[in-house]
Amino acid sequence: MSVLSPPRTAGRAGEQVVPARHPWRWAGTALVLVLLAQFGHGLATNPGWDWPTFAGYLFEKSVMQALGVTLLLTVAGAALGFLGGIPLAAMRLSGNPVLSAVSWTYIWVFRSVPLIVQLLFWANLGYLYQTLQIGIPFGPGWSFSTTGLISSFGAALLGLALHEAAFAAEIIRSGLLSVDQGQHEAAAALGLPRRRQFVRIVLPQAMRAILPNAANLLVNLLKSTSIVYVLAIGELFYQVHVIYGRNGRVVPLLMVATVWYMVLTALLSVLQYYVERHFARGAVR
Repeated sequence: MSVLSPPRTAGRAGEQVVPARHPWRWAGTALVLVLLAQFGHGLATNPGWDWPTFAGYLFEKSVMQALGVTLLLTVAGAALGFLGGIPLAAMRLSGNPVLSAVSWTYIWVFRSVPLIVQLLFWANLGYLYQTLQIGIPFGPGWSFSTTGLISSFGAALLGLALHEAAFAAEIIRSGLLSVDQGQHEAAAALGLPRRRQFVRIVLPQAMRAILPNAANLLVNLLKSTSIVYVLAIGELFYQVHVIYGRNGRVVPLLMVATVWYMVLTALLSVLQYYVERHFARGAVR
């Protein structure tokens, strides 16, 4: 008959467990703190930053008006972009080869061409087509001149929206594909209508994959609005450029734009957090 031995303890009586020491971790932390202190000292003492000028223009009237134009371009461009991305994603997922090919071609073209080229193209559409005609093929129609048809703001909004639609379509498509096929089959087995299957079963799960990428796309759109300065639209970067072109205070005016972009990005990040938390209810972490 065998005798069971008592279980072994982690150490003998009286011994003390000593945690592992990481001296290089503290050395690295000290180095980072020193570098941060030097950077902060430079911000406070270097006269080149010109903080009085920065404070004077941070809430200046023309800057605030330009900030409103930036927000308008961002919100409108995102809304139109995602409204266009939804049918493009549906066409890409369609079993119809023609619709799928059209969607793929659109996405390929608008993701390939730089945004600044698209903006300049739409702004100069009148040089390519002097007149446009709408009517019945081989029948009566109406023609009108394209001169002044698209304003600078309209060209900027159109370019941003079409550009965003291509990226939004891929984000939406990837989110829908992330939902397991078994979810579709289970919803169909319950006898739910297709619309309710999509709204109640598929979409809430797809949103968890769509939201992070959509938020990144929105932040990128916010920064991309600075490119429309080539069309002489009074958004934030253009207005800052005009001001430092007059007074020569380049660095403090660039810091004004930088701070406002950072503030808007932080607000979008907070909004992203709460929206993601809403759609993450019931998800296993």
